[in-house]
Amino acid sequence: MTPPPARRRRTGTNSAAPARNLPRRGTVRRAQAITTYGVGSLIAVDHESFVVSGLDGADEHWSRDEAPEIHERRLARLLDVQYFRLPPASDDTSRDGLRVRRFPLMHFCPECDELRRHRDFNPPPGRSVCGTCEADLVPSRFVIACEAGHLDEFPYWQWVHRSSERGATTAGQCGGTLKLRSSGRTASLRSVLVSCTCGVSEVSMEGSFRRSALKDLGLRCRGTRPWLGSATPAQNCGLTPRTLQRGSSAVWQPVLKSALSIPPWSDGRADPLAEHWGELRKLATRAEVEMCLKFAFKGESPVPIDEVMALLDAEREEDPAGETAPTFDRRYRALRNKEYERLSSGNDERERSRDEQFICENPVGDTAVLRPLGVTGPMLVKKLREVRALKAFTRLADPDAPIESNEVPLSDSELTWLPAMQVHGEGVFLRLDEDRLDAWEKAPAVAARVDRMRTAHLRALEQRADDPSRVTPSPATPRMVLLHTLAHVLIDEWSLEAGYPAASLRERLYAADDMAGLLVYTATSDSAGSLGGLVAQGEPDRLDRAIRSAVHRAEWCSSDPLCVESEASGTAGTNLAACHACVLLPETSCEHNNILLDRALLVGTPEEPGLGFFAGIVES
Repeated sequence: MTPPPARRRRTGTNSAAPARNLPRRGTVRRAQAITTYGVGSLIAVDHESFVVSGLDGADEHWSRDEAPEIHERRLARLLDVQYFRLPPASDDTSRDGLRVRRFPLMHFCPECDELRRHRDFNPPPGRSVCGTCEADLVPSRFVIACEAGHLDEFPYWQWVHRSSERGATTAGQCGGTLKLRSSGRTASLRSVLVSCTCGVSEVSMEGSFRRSALKDLGLRCRGTRPWLGSATPAQNCGLTPRTLQRGSSAVWQPVLKSALSIPPWSDGRADPLAEHWGELRKLATRAEVEMCLKFAFKGESPVPIDEVMALLDAEREEDPAGETAPTFDRRYRALRNKEYERLSSGNDERERSRDEQFICENPVGDTAVLRPLGVTGPMLVKKLREVRALKAFTRLADPDAPIESNEVPLSDSELTWLPAMQVHGEGVFLRLDEDRLDAWEKAPAVAARVDRMRTAHLRALEQRADDPSRVTPSPATPRMVLLHTLAHVLIDEWSLEAGYPAASLRERLYAADDMAGLLVYTATSDSAGSLGGLVAQGEPDRLDRAIRSAVHRAEWCSSDPLCVESEASGTAGTNLAACHACVLLPETSCEHNNILLDRALLVGTPEEPGLGFFAGIVES
């Protein structure tokens, strides 16, 4: 990671690229640049704090060697970009890295207790110390943000002068110096005290986190975007900002979208066409496509015309039926539908090539052993590739809430690419028997239980939204909650029996009226990645033992009877019988942030044992 330079120095050669000799401020993994420390997030390095800069100009300073292109046409089309790029490395040998900017600018000195902007302490170049005391400066613990994604300094001047006769509007014009200290009596905000040398009364930070705290001061969001730099003017957005801890997860949440590479896109042969698909899709005839390719490549196309036509046909198959302008959610659902079809059917031996990145086969054993469980169609995904892209980010709002107005873009200008990472691994895919599932989800007790979760989820989404009328329906359905909980208990089971860390496995759910499947696959590319151990768990005999064992484990929780009898648990009451002692997983493993889970739908409850889909296993 490197902060932006104050000015650029040209090299002595004829190259137009500037020499980059920027100070380093720590390192992050490439995956963290997508999931944890992406554009607009705050990152603490030693005793300093920075915000990760936007992607404007990243094409120039991201080296193609250290930040190569990644191609996944299905996901690129969904996100309306041409390709993706791997974030640059930030180790000692890398030439560049993620750019950062100092934020928040308000610091205080623990020796003299002064609270002012960083530059006003006159620190020596390259150091963050008080120019008078030579003590390490401490960044402000508090920032403010709004649901539109803007980020700003906490208004200390207005806070400390709010009860003075001059009023908050003239704060900062009193000529005094702010001071911040801790009384040490408690660890609460009541012990954090702010004062001004102009003589106003010392006040504590207690109450600053109330939703209406800044509104009561007459403050509105100024629309500042520090990750884009001072060149981007502030735009008053008019929303009421909220006070947050600098390290709070509510300050930054990524909006991630992913796709599996499936045939005919999974062998990489279509990659040279990445920049031309927009034009090719507008053409109607083979002759027009052939002429377009000759013009684009100044001669013979690197991809034969027959393959190009087949790829265009495959792309049109993913268009939502009967819609000329489908919504993003509909297009994402169509992408998942195609994955479900391919995972269900596998790929034939003849379809494979040396570069094939998707190999999905039927197990060798007899799958009839799984019928009493209501499980069908297990597939061994011996090779897969997943691309995860950072589409945008949110502040305060839930990234799973499908409200695109709350999504903050990664740059001020429009980009033709997005940062992404790719994972190569393996997995096990299975489906639930549709006839048995249909009969189970129609049971009144099942529907009533899931309806409670759906109501709680909708209430939470409406509370977080500026306009509750724009909130789309909750995805909670009986089959979705069942598949989600089953995936969690299977990941727990395989982490215990097969030696996988739970954080190295990940779920991918396919739950809709015409889909009822789940994929558990390796989520990392390190030593816990693709070595065949997970695929071996998909053989029918082993899968039968794993499901039975996982269901029996789910019968009992160390928090019972509180857990199984809970009327609401989890974030905003969006779970029922689910807690950290039974089915919750690490964040890296769950698609839905550990919400919409209920193990009672697997095993039933003491009062209603027949509620569970696998009640027959429990009774045996």
